[in-house]
Amino acid sequence: MQILKNLWNTMIRLLISSKSEDVTTSANQCKQKVAEFSARLEQYQTSIDIYEDIARQSLKNNLLKYGVKGHLLNAGLCHLCKGDVVAITNALERYQEMDPTFSGTREYKLLADIAAAIDEEDVVKFTDAVKDFDSMTPLDSWKTTLLLRVKEKLKAKELEEDDLT
Repeated sequence: MQILKNLWNTMIRLLISSKSEDVTTSANQCKQKVAEFSARLEQYQTSIDIYEDIARQSLKNNLLKYGVKGHLLNAGLCHLCKGDVVAITNALERYQEMDPTFSGTREYKLLADIAAAIDEEDVVKFTDAVKDFDSMTPLDSWKTTLLLRVKEKLKAKELEEDDLT
């Protein structure tokens, strides 16, 4: 874990020192790796900032526009890990303003459905939303890890509610 943290710190320093308006595929790949490591280390806000920045920059490039929904999904998953339903709702509104086509995507639907499940403290609804998405677009291990973190928090909340009754 310490090696991962050291690598993350080095990558953050490199990212900050090489910040430019240049949007290339290789630059975005490096940024994505930093965002992935950040989320693995539960540095969700760092990850969110990077993914949202990549999405904004990608919207300016016709070759990179197609990937915007994936970057916004990743940022949204990090918001979900933070457990703040208001923040994810606000983020979804910002994402629609950033890219008006996003609200018609399966990625948007997944984030909105999970946010609703968290708000309602409904693990079954959460599981159904993830299954529906995964049946069409298999989730990679990074997304699965984040979704499991969200599900565990949701289960803990549900158990907490049961204990109070």
